[in-house]
Amino acid sequence: MLDVPYGTQVDGAAWHPAVRTHLYVGRVLRAHLAPYSPGPYTLGRFVENTLNPDAPTPDPEPTDDLEPRRIQFEAADAIAARAEAGGRQFLLADEPGVGKTISAILGATAVGDLRGARRVLVVADRPAAITIGHWCRTITALGNGGLEWVVITWDRLDKVTDYAWDVIIADEAHALRRTTTKRWKLWARISGHGTPHDAAPFVIATTATPGHTPLELPYLAPAYAQALGESIKEWTSAAQPAETFATALERNGVGVERGRYGATWTTDPVRRAADLELVRGWLDESRPPAMLHRAAPWGPVPISGMPVALTPAERTAYEAEWGEFCREMDLARRGRNTAKGRAALLRFRQKAGLIRVDSTVAWIAQQVEAERQVACSVEFVATAADPIADRLRDAGIEVATIYGRDRFDPETERLRFQTGRAKACVFTTVASISLHAGETLADGRIASTEPRVGVFHQARFSGIAGRQVTGRTHRDHQVSPWHIAYAEGTVEEQVGKVMVERIAAASDAVGGDTTGLADVAELLGADWLPATSLTGDSG
Repeated sequence: MLDVPYGTQVDGAAWHPAVRTHLYVGRVLRAHLAPYSPGPYTLGRFVENTLNPDAPTPDPEPTDDLEPRRIQFEAADAIAARAEAGGRQFLLADEPGVGKTISAILGATAVGDLRGARRVLVVADRPAAITIGHWCRTITALGNGGLEWVVITWDRLDKVTDYAWDVIIADEAHALRRTTTKRWKLWARISGHGTPHDAAPFVIATTATPGHTPLELPYLAPAYAQALGESIKEWTSAAQPAETFATALERNGVGVERGRYGATWTTDPVRRAADLELVRGWLDESRPPAMLHRAAPWGPVPISGMPVALTPAERTAYEAEWGEFCREMDLARRGRNTAKGRAALLRFRQKAGLIRVDSTVAWIAQQVEAERQVACSVEFVATAADPIADRLRDAGIEVATIYGRDRFDPETERLRFQTGRAKACVFTTVASISLHAGETLADGRIASTEPRVGVFHQARFSGIAGRQVTGRTHRDHQVSPWHIAYAEGTVEEQVGKVMVERIAAASDAVGGDTTGLADVAELLGADWLPATSLTGDSG
């Protein structure tokens, strides 16, 4: 098996449609093909060993580079206890940076011992260049426990549907909030989502941000059904998964309302609080518990707004963009043209962010001068990431760039920041990268210890995304303050204040509520659009 990048031709590597990858047939791999050989615990290595059952490539010996903490052993024990009691699913919802990766690997190994398992599938978040290597190195360090491990990303689920899995780790499981996607259909098939409790693989769902509302937790339906003593058919349906799940929640006391876009959560704040306690209790109060949520012992992320005073020229440009946005949204609303409304919202956010680029660059430069390393979160490439990175370089500041598919190698760029060579990092990803001070790197080096600060160049409208972003630097006992930039005296200021409150409040294990999102939609005159228009999350 050879991992040849798309569009690349390599002498001796032949594409075989039956296995949908490049192969080299021979007893010894040619030297020039060695860089394309898949590493241990990757999908390529798994398929290669499947094709060579009499001469599989052995897994590496444990490196002992990692020493799990007590809190991670405790998590593994909790996972194993649930499996031993006949459970089918466990939610590991520790805060970012507590150590869910090691906990999940130890837990999966323990479940394998208990159930005589053979294979473990790990489904990680993107970018693959970072996440797959991170999981594979961690498994190598801890040891495979006598199991076959395969690590893929969510966009490659179709590659593993023909294999049976005994244990599955769903990393960043909030990627499964939407039941209308191809990803969901593949997941339901691979995980045995609708099969009886005793016939399904054991699933370890890991995420610090399970969902904005109980309705965004369909991937936990099997665990809820089992905890409540109900059949899986009462909670899951291949034909109407969202409706079946909403009906089951409503039947068990959750405040579900029916609207134009289907089921929605109640807007009553008292009922919301009760619902959050209810759904958490189904798993937390099971015996043994079916979930674990532990706050970061180093405390919540310090987060605040960062007002930007616009120059007269900038304010004139901003007000012109705001006026144009309001006109376009009014036309789209009257025509019920959702596509036009989404486009107007996207253009306004891009142009408003572009107007503030110089102030963000100046703030980053000041922080670097104060001997801090800066993580800058952006949502758009052409109107934010590129101009910010370019102007930082013009100012003589080395900057790491983790954005734009195939434009940069994300792991190389991450290491430039982590080793201190680059003092700033501009990135679009929201999860699965570590940018915190003092990290132990794969080669044994220690990341720079300069304190990290973060800035949202644009406010994230999704509480899940915002909380995930802050966890890139505020992790593993490293306190990292974050700031949300906004233009003073504009609608951005009101949106920024709402999001500061919502991200700061998003500490419950079932995710923060969506009150903040509704407030943002109203401020922007976009309350008639589906929520995904604001969060940009269709996955």
